[in-house]
Amino acid sequence: MVILKALLGMKTEIVYSDVFRKHDTISHPENAERTLVMMNALKEASFYDDLSFIDPPVLPEEMLYHIHNQRMIFEIKQISETKTAWLDLDTYVCKDDFDTARRAAGGTLALAKRVLDGRADNGFAVVRPPGHHATPTTSMGFCLFNNVSISAYELAKFGHKILIFDPDVHHGNGTQEVFYARNDVLYQSFHVSPHFPGTGKIEEIGKGKGKGYNMNAPLAHGNGEEAVQQIIDDIFIPAAEQFNPDLILVSSGFDSHHADRMGGLHLTVDYFGDLLKQFQQIQPKMVCTLEGGYNLDWIGKCLVSQVGQLAGFPQHFEDTTTEKNTSQKVYTKLKKKLQPFWKL
Repeated sequence: MVILKALLGMKTEIVYSDVFRKHDTISHPENAERTLVMMNALKEASFYDDLSFIDPPVLPEEMLYHIHNQRMIFEIKQISETKTAWLDLDTYVCKDDFDTARRAAGGTLALAKRVLDGRADNGFAVVRPPGHHATPTTSMGFCLFNNVSISAYELAKFGHKILIFDPDVHHGNGTQEVFYARNDVLYQSFHVSPHFPGTGKIEEIGKGKGKGYNMNAPLAHGNGEEAVQQIIDDIFIPAAEQFNPDLILVSSGFDSHHADRMGGLHLTVDYFGDLLKQFQQIQPKMVCTLEGGYNLDWIGKCLVSQVGQLAGFPQHFEDTTTEKNTSQKVYTKLKKKLQPFWKL
């Protein structure tokens, strides 16, 4: 397989910098040890030498205004000049975070551009702080700027169709809000409900020309791979095939793993790689960007599962769980809600 990859010139790129560890409050679940654990696990993977690494550029400040408002941007910029402060009970800003957060967004966008134009086949942006809860007006849910939305917005400006797949255990309310009225970005999310941030209902399918392009599967606590797979097979994948994206962006949240203390879904490590495999059949140009995942014993393995799949070296880990499949009502209701817009 290594020889075949070399002959084909296949390349999986990783965006990472130790700069991301500057965003840190040790008592907070979203702390600098997360990326340290994940990068150490990646270094121990058998395929590590087959990966390419790129440094994250700083996103130009003016690009933030395409997604976020002036007050929100100015607040983060001002705080990060001198101190650490809390924006709400969950979300903190550290000194220099205006630079750090723009590197998270800039690194994700740089990687997406490289994959879209063929300089890389796919990749993973191991970046912090995360982004999918950041709305156009508010930093929240551990997120400062919406990394995946910035990338999707900048690429869609040039006529590219972008699929955003969000398997984080929490609904990506910020991403949904940014693209809710658009039909050039398809947003698909499964998440646990009830849970933070309280959005992501089945009925939230978009508005205007974006109606039908926002898909939410709010699953119950204890649901796992059977429940998710039914929705993937019969709703998400068929719609994605019809949408025919030019690029797939994945909000890779590993808090859907069964052992995550902030979770509620029952996914195993191998399934994180399996999810990517299924979407690669639709569009191999894929970029993952880090969102949640807080169990330090497991998030490194989850990252290796996904990067291994991207790089052409599928991994296997011993990991089992039990689940309750009580998702039939969600499945039936969501499918009925979306059938006027897609052949499901």
